Amino acid sequence: MRQMPDSPAEPQRERFLDLRGLDPPAPLMRVFEALDAAPDLPLRARFPREPFPLYAMLQAGGWTRRTVAREDGSFEILISRKA
Repeated sequence: MRQMPDSPAEPQRERFLDLRGLDPPAPLMRVFEALDAAPDLPLRARFPREPFPLYAMLQAGGWTRRTVAREDGSFEILISRKA
């Protein structure tokens, strides 16, 4: 029988924004609104193209990011607080 830990850690939830189909600057604004609303939760965002201006903004604000190009030409970015 598996024993449960005394104080189980709650899994860290992840939020998702699909920003495809939005005109600039709405995608960037939505990302920062989501980060401001819950800065401790990772955010996964899908963009129609690679958002190069976002990278410097995230770095300046103390965020890390990981970008993955998708087969449909979109880009998915995982954003979280720097450790």
